[in-house]
Amino acid sequence: MALRGRDARGGDPRTRRRAAGPLLAALLTASACASPGDRDASLTTGVLDATLERRAAAVLAHDRAGYLDALAPGATALRAAQRTELDRLADVPLKSWTYDVRGITQQDGRRAAAEVELRYRIDGYDTAPVATRRVLELKRDGDRWYITADRPAKGASGQLWQQGDVEVVEGDRSIVLGVGRSAEELRQIADTVDLAVPAVSDAWPRPWTRRVVVLVPESVEAMAKLLGSPETAYRGIAAVTTGEVGGTGRRPAIADRVIVNPQAYATLGSFGQRIVLTHETTHVATRTSTSTATPVWLSEGFADWAAYRGEDRAADTIAPELAETVRAGRTPAGLPADRDFGFDGDPAKLAGAYEGGWLACALIAERWGKEKLIAFYETVGAHDGREGAVEQALEAVLATTLDRFTADWRDYLATRLG
Repeated sequence: MALRGRDARGGDPRTRRRAAGPLLAALLTASACASPGDRDASLTTGVLDATLERRAAAVLAHDRAGYLDALAPGATALRAAQRTELDRLADVPLKSWTYDVRGITQQDGRRAAAEVELRYRIDGYDTAPVATRRVLELKRDGDRWYITADRPAKGASGQLWQQGDVEVVEGDRSIVLGVGRSAEELRQIADTVDLAVPAVSDAWPRPWTRRVVVLVPESVEAMAKLLGSPETAYRGIAAVTTGEVGGTGRRPAIADRVIVNPQAYATLGSFGQRIVLTHETTHVATRTSTSTATPVWLSEGFADWAAYRGEDRAADTIAPELAETVRAGRTPAGLPADRDFGFDGDPAKLAGAYEGGWLACALIAERWGKEKLIAFYETVGAHDGREGAVEQALEAVLATTLDRFTADWRDYLATRLG
């Protein structure tokens, strides 16, 4: 189970001590576009847009005065918190930082509330932004609107720099940001990702960024906050990859992040850590060819196939749960269903689902070849919706049917694991 995932400056010149501040810190205030004598000016989207543009420019320039200018002068705690966040953010290599006002959600005389989406990119790594939604509360004082509160929107996840000082380590093909983790630990992760990138590129010889952003929070509890989910769902998971599926030929709207569970990851040896990070890097590489039409057994199975394909390990060592099931005469009747991959379910069932997906992809690669496996993956992802996607791709790419492939897969399990 621990091998599963989803989805300072100092001696080493590539290691820099960096602190980061929240993305929320960039959502900001508004000055009313009213004449000095107009005491009844309403907050408008245009006014807030203009203010947030100035706020975004202040983040990129690390202009503290400009950044804090939109905060209510009397909001002492808020100003102190956002000053700290800006200081933490100063050394994070930002390429862009923008705001999109989603709407003024409430307005009553001198008070208002607005929902804002913050988007940012890390320079040299992100071709698409990370997005987070914030709710701003504002109050008019004289001729200006000032922010008095800044909180996550309902269901929005947190950002790493909201959790403490950020240590940043850059590799040749990776950047690793951690809170409460040593530079040595982050360097080891960066080195492992640097090895994973060429291995993944060999397994997936399609265009992709070949650069990976990894987040390492202080604990599994902190990891859960970054994911906006209960921590119990991730206790046995070494890493996950976040992002947004690309759909048919589209680039992902949200940048990928590999998020490491430091407790589970630390229990693995070098082999296990390499497998985990190669698996997660595969998700980054295949993102634009993964869509809602892609079943989990295929996306997770392909990532495991890419991770294990260069390793000299027996199949029953890689797939112990499924091997036990097959040897007991309980070979699964069909390919793993999406529900079998739930993190909060039976760990043995979860492991068996991953193993079944891996062996389905291994079967395709062995019988039809790597290029056919890749073409199958792409064809499934390009289908308009989940229904019929696998069946159509099996016929078009592999000249077989779902029933025939399932029977072949069950025979393959018996041969490899029996």
